[in-house]
Amino acid sequence: MPLHLTKIAFGAKSRAEVRNWFDEGPEEMRLTTRYLPKRHEEMQGGSLFWIFEHTIIGRSPLIGFEQKPDGRWWIKLERKLIPVEPRPKRAHQGWRYLKDEDAPRDLAAGADPDAVMPPAMVKELAKLGLV
Repeated sequence: MPLHLTKIAFGAKSRAEVRNWFDEGPEEMRLTTRYLPKRHEEMQGGSLFWIFEHTIIGRSPLIGFEQKPDGRWWIKLERKLIPVEPRPKRAHQGWRYLKDEDAPRDLAAGADPDAVMPPAMVKELAKLGLV
């Protein structure tokens, strides 16, 4: 069972904007991080789960990690955003680990990601203990 990462979709104003990040460019996306995750070897076959408005909304498969010339690291991702069942998740800086058994499931094939509950509603229901 692979280990995953979570990361805030910083700067995004909507879920559609997060999806647009994946529309154009090379097959591989790169995010910069200061440190290589200590558990990077466990992430073979894992994903980076994106958080928007305190809700996990999608995932991008991890390709690997590569050190930059300045000593920082690239998190290399497939240029793909796979919608997942929305799940509340508190905000955090940088990235955090997510165990496979705690990761939300992918949405069913053909399911409309915009038809699921909006992140703000998931957040409010989580506050009430309903999700």
